[in-house]
Amino acid sequence: LTIEERLWPVKPGRTTLLSGDSFNLPRQEGFLYGALQPSYGMHSMDLPSSIFLGVVQGLTEFLPVSSSGHLVLFQNLLGYTEPALLFDVGLHVGTLAAVCLYFRTDLKNMAAESWIFAAQLRHGEKAAKDLEHNAYASLTLWVVIGTLPTGLIGLFLRAPLERLFASLTAVGVMLLCTGTLLAAVKFIPAQYNRRRRVGLFAALAVGAAQGLAIAPGLSRSGTTIVCGMFFKLERDLAARFSFLLSLPAILGAMIVQLSDLDGTRLNLLSWFLGFLTSALVGLVALKVLMTLIHKGKIFYFAPYCWALGLLVFWL
Repeated sequence: LTIEERLWPVKPGRTTLLSGDSFNLPRQEGFLYGALQPSYGMHSMDLPSSIFLGVVQGLTEFLPVSSSGHLVLFQNLLGYTEPALLFDVGLHVGTLAAVCLYFRTDLKNMAAESWIFAAQLRHGEKAAKDLEHNAYASLTLWVVIGTLPTGLIGLFLRAPLERLFASLTAVGVMLLCTGTLLAAVKFIPAQYNRRRRVGLFAALAVGAAQGLAIAPGLSRSGTTIVCGMFFKLERDLAARFSFLLSLPAILGAMIVQLSDLDGTRLNLLSWFLGFLTSALVGLVALKVLMTLIHKGKIFYFAPYCWALGLLVFWL
């Protein structure tokens, strides 16, 4: 048996999406466990697979249905193996571009107001306590603070959390937990979510939720948005903060992946199609999700997560 077959057995009559390569031993890359790399030069990624993976990345990165849960499902039902590391980086670049494009106004205002406030603070024109009167500068601070627990959890707990990929039971349980969290939103009174500022405790809690979402089956977007709503944040603010907080996490994962590149090359057309598809589908997914959150309908995804969790138990 090949290394691939020993790690993720392919059932009779099923073919892998990516075939024809011999693989090295798995390594931990970014937020995913067991990333497999081809052991020689140009990776033979066909164009339909590139588009398919871009669609999956764009949808599951943002919709609260757990990208890692789908990864496990594809690995066991379709014999899917993770794409070449460089291609995976391209998919993350696409979703990063989608977030930046969708929240471009927020990012522009955050950068401008933070720069102005820092200059005024340096010249003694404003004090640190005045930050609360600068909405976008304070939002920048909360993103920085929220990134701290994410980074600490990633640093100290990533390995044990990612090892859960080897347990289908754990993945199924986490998917059921994701569905339950989303369903709980239905019972939060509309008047409960009135806070228009993130605040220290909410930033730390949402950041910790993002770090724990390394666990397979636990949706990053779903967990962080619901966590923000539990801390009384307005629905739209909880979603905005969740996705703005995802930017340092996605960027950090990409840097880790790029540092591990070993000269593997990839077909540029396949790479571009994966990037473009993940970016475009990600934009659509973001728009759909933000609309549902604004209407208080994020719990619509709960039955899907429950069904997926039960399906994983069946595998």
